[in-house]
Amino acid sequence: MNQNKVFTLVGGALLVLASLDVYAQSSDAAPVPARPYASDAKVVKAADRALQKNVIRALSRTKGLRAATITVRVHNGAVILEGTVPEESQVGLATQAAEGVEGVTSVTNALTLSTL
Repeated sequence: MNQNKVFTLVGGALLVLASLDVYAQSSDAAPVPARPYASDAKVVKAADRALQKNVIRALSRTKGLRAATITVRVHNGAVILEGTVPEESQVGLATQAAEGVEGVTSVTNALTLSTL
């Protein structure tokens, strides 16, 4: 009977020692997303497309500007104007028109003068 008590005490001590490394998880821990921000990229692309359309609309409505030969690219609100215009004054008009559109963070003007 003495031997049973010893085994019980040793077994209990081993259980206590084994449970010392066990920690409970708190319920207020932030969940880890399965895919990081996959839908955010779609939202940004949609916003860039909408901004591109708004800039093209602003360019086409600007008096004295030939917007048919201007290409507009947008990335995260930054606008790049490419293409050709027939007069030097239209380069500045295009920049001003693009900067006036809500949501535009910066404008890079890469327009050149057409030789025709």
